[in-house]
Amino acid sequence: MILLKPLPADTRAPEGYAPNIPIARQRLEPLGVHVYEIKENLLLPLENECFELVIDRHEAYLPREVLRVLQPGGLFITQQVDGGDFYEDLDRLLGASTSHIRPEWHLSYAVSELEGAGFEILEQAEAWPVTRFYDAGAIVYYLKAIPWQISDFSVEKYLPALEKVHQQIQRDHFVEVHGHYFFIVARKP
Repeated sequence: MILLKPLPADTRAPEGYAPNIPIARQRLEPLGVHVYEIKENLLLPLENECFELVIDRHEAYLPREVLRVLQPGGLFITQQVDGGDFYEDLDRLLGASTSHIRPEWHLSYAVSELEGAGFEILEQAEAWPVTRFYDAGAIVYYLKAIPWQISDFSVEKYLPALEKVHQQIQRDHFVEVHGHYFFIVARKP
């Protein structure tokens, strides 16, 4: 958000992941940004038609709530992680459960939801970047930082799989996982 300076006077930042709330407040409130917590119901504690622009990066949202807080002609810009993303690659690599994968969450579904709420889609795009891990420790670090990736992850539980990954990295110099992201720009009529 700091790259968007100067920020409008009424810039707000919702956060739904509890461990990130104090970090967001520490970083953003000195910039004049009010940070508020979003609950599981995803209802926005905001007035109707209070914003010209809503930007969302990887956060869950309710299309009708975003539509409600946007002024007529306002824009919603979102970048999302596809429901499979590289969950499948990491799950397969470590032999983890795939029960958390949401195959229904993809670009066409998100576009359909937004259109159903009343948005006009101005732009949409997808990308499939590759991420390389050059040591098993980097995978451990990633999974500790992103606990929803493999919810039951611990080094002890996955040690045999991590040892196999380590051997593969020693042999091939890295392991690759494939991401899938999408981007939408939508306008409230």
